[in-house]
Amino acid sequence: MSTIQLTTVREAETDMHICSHISSDNLPAIIQPVLSLAQSDAERDMLLLSLLTAAGSCMPNLYFRYGLTGKKYYPNLQCFIVGSAASGKGIANLALDFVSQVNETAPLVIAGDSSYPGFYRQLERQNGRGYIHESEGSVITDVWRSSVTSYNTALRKAAEHEPITRNRANDTSSIPCPQLSVLLTGTFSQYRALVPSIENGYFSRLLTLIVNDQLPFSSRYVEPAGSANAVMPAAAAQLYQLCKQLYASRPIEFSLTPDQRTRLGQHLEHAYPALMSQLGSNFHSVVLRMAVQIERIAMILSALRLAPSISLASDASKYQLSFVNYQLTCSDTDYATAELIGNKLILHMAAAYRLIKGADQISIPKIEPLDQRRILLSLLPAEFESKTLVAEAATQGISRATALRWNDEWQTQGLVQKIKYGAYKKIA
Repeated sequence: MSTIQLTTVREAETDMHICSHISSDNLPAIIQPVLSLAQSDAERDMLLLSLLTAAGSCMPNLYFRYGLTGKKYYPNLQCFIVGSAASGKGIANLALDFVSQVNETAPLVIAGDSSYPGFYRQLERQNGRGYIHESEGSVITDVWRSSVTSYNTALRKAAEHEPITRNRANDTSSIPCPQLSVLLTGTFSQYRALVPSIENGYFSRLLTLIVNDQLPFSSRYVEPAGSANAVMPAAAAQLYQLCKQLYASRPIEFSLTPDQRTRLGQHLEHAYPALMSQLGSNFHSVVLRMAVQIERIAMILSALRLAPSISLASDASKYQLSFVNYQLTCSDTDYATAELIGNKLILHMAAAYRLIKGADQISIPKIEPLDQRRILLSLLPAEFESKTLVAEAATQGISRATALRWNDEWQTQGLVQKIKYGAYKKIA
């Protein structure tokens, strides 16, 4: 599969953005006003990923099953936002405000400035559940320098909810099912200290967002739409009410529909072979693990959908979540949004992959997007109508006008044949 030859660097950067390809109406209402606080596409991307990571950390009793063994996965994301100074990474700190009310009642936040024994003991006291949020990657790399291997192993195991054990002369204990969310921001050198090589197993488990943009100086003193002082407490209160009910609930199983599950497998299998062949076999694990990450993101989005209906009045404790036999099924909207986020993060992780392989590089390399024309065509049925084409394109962040133009090009290239007005078939 070839890559699109873009004419300008700006086009490549735009394709790497996430939120510019998602209609705000397709996101849960609880986070829409928070995203309005961002000043740029890059800030919106950082803020969205931060909010999803923070929210997932305080959603107990919610899981999905994956793989032939039906292993349980929980809504815990681990993310690193990589950017230079003045790239606006500080906006990720709003994620701490988002979970503030939950953390006051049920402590979750674990300081990045913790020794490994201190980190382990706090995670154990919190029954294996926690949220590490650190806006200065140097804090992590400086404190963890002496035991980076222990941290790396613990985070890698937590990403798969595998037991983390300690065996000391006077202290033998185990965290059987860690549910740990991690959000770190920092420079590439700080990222590289945590992920020293592409062979390191943590690389494919750590979602990476690379920020090239710098916030214009003129935007730093502009009052955003709405005030964080008003928006964040309201969003935090809604999240608190949702999580309080999840804490009190029996375990709730989230699932994709059969069609969504099929689509996810086919999408990852057919969309990324060229990228894997270009980058090497080690990148294969990134694509495979993205299936779990996409389903985690879909689960968080689906759970956040429940928050707007929660009354914040004094009798809010009477509110009970409504599930059918404690099952929560993903909507097509949330699945499409999660898949799109996963698509973009794979490109960011490909850029990080290139950076790690070329340690002498100072600037962040550009990466051309995949040939979305080819991907879109492969996802269409053998015979399709214009409305099917437009609907499928929308899930990939492609506009109606662009999709119809590509369809005209496919006909010229002999890839598609017109059957009748508004109906087409693919030519094998």
